[in-house]
Amino acid sequence: MIAMFYKYVIRDTVRVPPNRLKGDLKKEVLAELKETYEGIVDEDLGVIIAVTEVKETGEGKVIWGDGGVYVDTVFEVLAYKPLVQEVVDGYVTDITEFGAFVRIGPMDGLVHVSQIMDDFVRYDPSVPAFIGKESERILKIGDNVRARIVTVAIRNSIADTKIGMTMRQPGLGKWEWIEAEKKKAAQEGK
Repeated sequence: MIAMFYKYVIRDTVRVPPNRLKGDLKKEVLAELKETYEGIVDEDLGVIIAVTEVKETGEGKVIWGDGGVYVDTVFEVLAYKPLVQEVVDGYVTDITEFGAFVRIGPMDGLVHVSQIMDDFVRYDPSVPAFIGKESERILKIGDNVRARIVTVAIRNSIADTKIGMTMRQPGLGKWEWIEAEKKKAAQEGK
């Protein structure tokens, strides 16, 4: 269950402002790249989590009337891109009457109330939690879970990106539920 993290090598021209021209150029380019790229969402790349390395810097160019220097650069980024059908581990960050939000990588996905477990589920706002009617299983904030991504809609920001997940398949759900199912299967197999 490895989340889909990728390393990409990107070529771009970076503007280094005048106040950053005193230091080591490679370090200043890295600082500018971090400010520019980290946290952006790209439909093809996913969420850029970190600029990890500046691989190359070219000659700086000055444009008349602009005190900054424009530097052609090649750099490496670490990105997270959720994929449909990917099985991911995460933890519950919020419970609402319509579902549970689960943190996977740098963003949250939604497990709709109908996809939490194979049982009638009751929402208890006082905890907040979901409780299975027959199984009496409880899902609350902070629980570690395993889910399958069923829909992904990458938008311009992390907040606008939507990830739908299910926990209603064998081997999915709260970690304690998965372990209980394994023990039950082992006992039935003896």
